[in-house]
Amino acid sequence: MSDLLRLERIGPGGVIAWVTLTRPDVHNAFNASVIAELRTTFAALAREGPTDLRAVVLAGDGPSFCAGADIDWMRAAMTLDVEGNEQDAMAMAEMFDTIDTCPVPVIARVQGAALGGGMGLCAVADFVVAEAGARFGFTETRLGILPAVISPFVIAKIGESHARALFPGGRRFDAIRAQRIGLVHEVVEGEAALDGAVDATVADILAAGPTAARAAKAIVREVRGLGHGASKWHTARIMARQRTSDEAQEGFRAFTEKRKPGWAPEDAE
Repeated sequence: MSDLLRLERIGPGGVIAWVTLTRPDVHNAFNASVIAELRTTFAALAREGPTDLRAVVLAGDGPSFCAGADIDWMRAAMTLDVEGNEQDAMAMAEMFDTIDTCPVPVIARVQGAALGGGMGLCAVADFVVAEAGARFGFTETRLGILPAVISPFVIAKIGESHARALFPGGRRFDAIRAQRIGLVHEVVEGEAALDGAVDATVADILAAGPTAARAAKAIVREVRGLGHGASKWHTARIMARQRTSDEAQEGFRAFTEKRKPGWAPEDAE
């Protein structure tokens, strides 16, 4: 799309969107333009229908996934007043929210470093695959700032206990600890294995019903703030609606007839 971001369509019928940060010389660090393009790209993807878009892979070119904020952008922010900085921070918050609410599963492919805002990208992804040598960290406090904008997304992912342990000191940690706290879901050795793990995750999503996969992602957010009684009624309604859909009918027929459902790729197991 530009020198900041690349969007490719892969898979059967181009139903997988591969969004790649393309600033390897600065370890895919954020600036205002990158933030705006990510938000615009994910907003456009969110408008696609269930059979047109099934999953998004978020990746970074070069040695790192995303090493946080671009130094020139941070330097410029230091010259802004409080109102200007609020607008800057709000743009980033809107970008993370747009990715977080993307209706299809988002898979993060992480190598090298995921620091600062890069941790935010991991937090808003649904499935995070990391190469064993990747390093992580909420490093903002070591620059005299803090992981404020990403905190709602990170705390929802790793919980208050891990956030309280990791936010203040800004220590970097490895992929195994990232997996242990729930930020990363799978750790593999080497770039080839990283691509293989991403492909396997995509294959799992393609094996699921297109609307069922979207509804399964949405329900996690929907029940988060509901009380016990409200969640019972909400989930019952969602289940009833899905069970009576054409997709569910096809899924059940395929299961009983011992064949693949119509939405599954030809080479699916």
